[in-house]
Amino acid sequence: MRRKILLPTDFSKNAWQAITYAIELYKKEQCDFYILNVFSASGDIIGGLINMEPGGALYETTKLESENNLAKILDMLAFRDHGNTKHHFETISVYNHVVEAIKNVVEGKDIEIIIMGTKGKTSARNGMFGGVAINVMEKVRNCPVIVVPELAKHNIPKEIVFPTSYKTHLKRKELQYLIDLTKNCSAAIRVLHVLEEAALSEEQLSNKKLLAEYFNGIPHTFHFLKHIDVPSAINCFVQSRESDMVAFINKKHMFFGSILSHPLVKEIGNDSTVPIMVMHDLRN
Repeated sequence: MRRKILLPTDFSKNAWQAITYAIELYKKEQCDFYILNVFSASGDIIGGLINMEPGGALYETTKLESENNLAKILDMLAFRDHGNTKHHFETISVYNHVVEAIKNVVEGKDIEIIIMGTKGKTSARNGMFGGVAINVMEKVRNCPVIVVPELAKHNIPKEIVFPTSYKTHLKRKELQYLIDLTKNCSAAIRVLHVLEEAALSEEQLSNKKLLAEYFNGIPHTFHFLKHIDVPSAINCFVQSRESDMVAFINKKHMFFGSILSHPLVKEIGNDSTVPIMVMHDLRN
């Protein structure tokens, strides 16, 4: 069965890095890669609204530029990935809002994962995760998202850090993509808990036991840190061990919003050198 992977691009350097990371990550698997560029009007917004219709000069010019740049990516991939007959590439150029376009492609093509850069052409070099990456991680909830920071090394993950508070009862199916990726890469999972209390409650111990059951059959260990805030703990743990990826479940609650509204991901993303995989609470 072929994997279907979506690679959004704005033709920035970071977007290209995410594409090359994706083909390296799945170099041994049969994959259909969909390279998506969402184009829009620039400059005169009022004029853009009037002229940005199929057949209009601005629309046709912008679409042609998008298609030409996508063709250049295909040429570069043919040179880079030429020996891999397992990979098939298809380009998509659409006029839309980025998140809406991504949702449409995920649904229409039955995409199983999105891999994208964290910064676009307009992001400041010293900024954190770009607004588009944050929006995709928050709002596209029917498949996992891997975001690849600008400074990320293209290492196949051998160690994946999974931070958890042990306060949420997770379902096996919510972790299935992490389990599959770990097995495919012959990696290990390091479960990290930042200790805020003197000891784990009975509920936390029960949830920890469940994780051990879910991860049975793959290398995994449990770790804890204390006297440190969560983002700093994750970054310190990853850097000290030279881990290759951070993965977590984005729990969304009606009254409290998403975990991504907390500065956690934004702070992890600042100067991060490892990709971050966001999976979702399937009950929301």
